[in-house]
Amino acid sequence: MRISRRFAASAAVIASLMAGSTALSAGSASAAPAPASTKAAPAGDSAIQAWYCGYDNRRTPPTIRQGSQGNTVREAQCLLVARGFGVGASGIDGAFGPATYRAARDFQSWCGIGVDGIIGPVTWDRLRNGC
Repeated sequence: MRISRRFAASAAVIASLMAGSTALSAGSASAAPAPASTKAAPAGDSAIQAWYCGYDNRRTPPTIRQGSQGNTVREAQCLLVARGFGVGASGIDGAFGPATYRAARDFQSWCGIGVDGIIGPVTWDRLRNGC
Protein backbone atom coordinates (compact mmCIF):
# COMPACT_ATOMS: atom_id res chain seq x y z
CA MET A 1 0.00 0.00 0.00
CA ARG A 2 2.82 2.39 0.88
CA ILE A 3 4.53 1.87 -2.49
CA SER A 4 1.35 2.73 -4.38
CA ARG A 5 0.98 6.00 -2.39
CA ARG A 6 4.54 6.98 -3.29
CA PHE A 7 3.89 6.11 -6.90
CA ALA A 8 0.68 8.16 -6.90
CA ALA A 9 2.51 11.12 -5.34
CA SER A 10 5.32 10.82 -7.88
CA ALA A 11 2.86 10.58 -10.73
CA ALA A 12 1.06 13.69 -9.44
CA VAL A 13 4.32 15.63 -9.28
CA ILE A 14 5.31 14.55 -12.78
CA ALA A 15 1.88 15.40 -14.17
CA SER A 16 1.97 18.77 -12.45
CA LEU A 17 5.40 19.57 -13.88
CA MET A 18 4.40 18.44 -17.36
CA ALA A 19 1.33 20.67 -17.15
CA GLY A 20 3.56 23.63 -16.39
CA SER A 21 2.52 24.12 -12.78
CA THR A 22 5.17 25.66 -10.56
CA ALA A 23 3.40 25.28 -7.22
CA LEU A 24 2.95 21.93 -5.51
CA SER A 25 0.88 21.52 -2.38
CA ALA A 26 2.91 18.74 -0.76
CA GLY A 27 3.42 20.83 2.36
CA SER A 28 7.21 20.76 2.19
CA ALA A 29 8.94 23.97 3.16
CA SER A 30 12.07 24.92 1.28
CA ALA A 31 14.35 27.93 1.35
CA ALA A 32 15.47 27.22 -2.20
CA PRO A 33 14.05 29.46 -4.94
CA ALA A 34 11.51 28.12 -7.37
CA PRO A 35 12.96 26.41 -10.44
CA ALA A 36 13.02 28.20 -13.76
CA SER A 37 9.62 28.43 -15.34
CA THR A 38 8.41 29.46 -18.74
CA LYS A 39 6.24 32.40 -19.68
CA ALA A 40 4.40 32.81 -22.92
CA ALA A 41 6.18 34.78 -25.59
CA PRO A 42 4.74 38.09 -26.82
CA ALA A 43 1.66 37.91 -29.03
CA GLY A 44 2.46 36.75 -32.54
CA ASP A 45 5.32 34.54 -31.36
CA SER A 46 3.22 31.81 -29.78
CA ALA A 47 5.64 28.98 -30.68
CA ILE A 48 8.51 30.50 -28.67
CA GLN A 49 8.72 30.15 -24.89
CA ALA A 50 11.31 31.98 -22.81
CA TRP A 51 12.65 30.87 -19.42
CA TYR A 52 12.24 33.12 -16.37
CA CYS A 53 13.08 32.45 -12.72
CA GLY A 54 11.27 35.43 -11.25
CA TYR A 55 14.21 37.46 -9.95
CA ASP A 56 14.32 39.76 -12.99
CA ASN A 57 11.49 39.45 -15.49
CA ARG A 58 12.85 41.80 -18.14
CA ARG A 59 13.28 40.09 -21.49
CA THR A 60 16.87 41.33 -21.70
CA PRO A 61 18.16 42.46 -18.30
CA PRO A 62 21.21 44.73 -18.12
CA THR A 63 24.69 43.38 -18.75
CA ILE A 64 26.29 41.87 -15.67
CA ARG A 65 29.85 40.74 -14.97
CA GLN A 66 32.10 39.57 -12.18
CA GLY A 67 31.53 41.87 -9.20
CA SER A 68 27.85 42.55 -10.03
CA GLN A 69 25.29 41.86 -7.31
CA GLY A 70 21.53 41.69 -6.89
CA ASN A 71 18.42 40.15 -8.39
CA THR A 72 19.66 40.35 -11.97
CA VAL A 73 22.61 38.18 -10.94
CA ARG A 74 20.21 35.80 -9.16
CA GLU A 75 18.18 35.53 -12.38
CA ALA A 76 21.30 34.64 -14.38
CA GLN A 77 22.47 32.15 -11.73
CA CYS A 78 19.06 30.48 -11.64
CA LEU A 79 18.98 30.17 -15.44
CA LEU A 80 22.54 28.80 -15.50
CA VAL A 81 21.63 26.20 -12.87
CA ALA A 82 18.43 25.32 -14.75
CA ARG A 83 20.53 24.73 -17.87
CA GLY A 84 22.92 22.46 -15.94
CA PHE A 85 25.78 24.83 -15.12
CA GLY A 86 26.70 25.00 -11.43
CA VAL A 87 27.33 28.41 -9.88
CA GLY A 88 29.31 27.29 -6.84
CA ALA A 89 28.70 26.04 -3.33
CA SER A 90 26.81 29.16 -2.24
CA GLY A 91 24.30 28.60 -5.05
CA ILE A 92 21.94 31.35 -6.16
CA ASP A 93 23.21 34.09 -3.87
CA GLY A 94 23.11 37.20 -6.09
CA ALA A 95 26.90 37.66 -6.09
CA PHE A 96 28.64 37.30 -9.47
CA GLY A 97 31.86 35.70 -8.27
CA PRO A 98 34.42 33.34 -9.79
CA ALA A 99 32.06 30.32 -9.89
CA THR A 100 29.32 32.26 -11.71
CA TYR A 101 31.99 33.63 -14.07
CA ARG A 102 33.14 30.07 -14.87
CA ALA A 103 29.54 28.91 -15.33
CA ALA A 104 28.85 31.82 -17.71
CA ARG A 105 32.00 31.02 -19.74
CA ASP A 106 31.13 27.31 -19.87
CA PHE A 107 27.58 28.12 -20.99
CA GLN A 108 28.82 30.54 -23.66
CA SER A 109 31.27 27.94 -24.96
CA TRP A 110 28.58 25.26 -24.97
CA CYS A 111 26.27 27.57 -26.96
CA GLY A 112 28.96 28.52 -29.44
CA ILE A 113 28.78 32.25 -28.71
CA GLY A 114 31.57 34.64 -27.74
CA VAL A 115 33.22 33.45 -24.53
CA ASP A 116 33.97 36.34 -22.19
CA GLY A 117 32.15 35.49 -18.93
CA ILE A 118 30.02 38.62 -19.27
CA ILE A 119 26.27 38.11 -19.45
CA GLY A 120 25.11 40.64 -22.03
CA PRO A 121 22.26 40.70 -24.59
CA VAL A 122 23.39 37.64 -26.60
CA THR A 123 24.00 35.50 -23.51
CA TRP A 124 20.69 36.62 -21.95
CA ASP A 125 18.91 35.61 -25.15
CA ARG A 126 20.50 32.14 -25.07
CA LEU A 127 19.79 31.70 -21.35
CA ARG A 128 16.14 32.64 -21.90
CA ASN A 129 15.53 30.86 -25.23
CA GLY A 130 18.17 28.14 -25.54
CA CYS A 131 21.16 27.76 -27.83
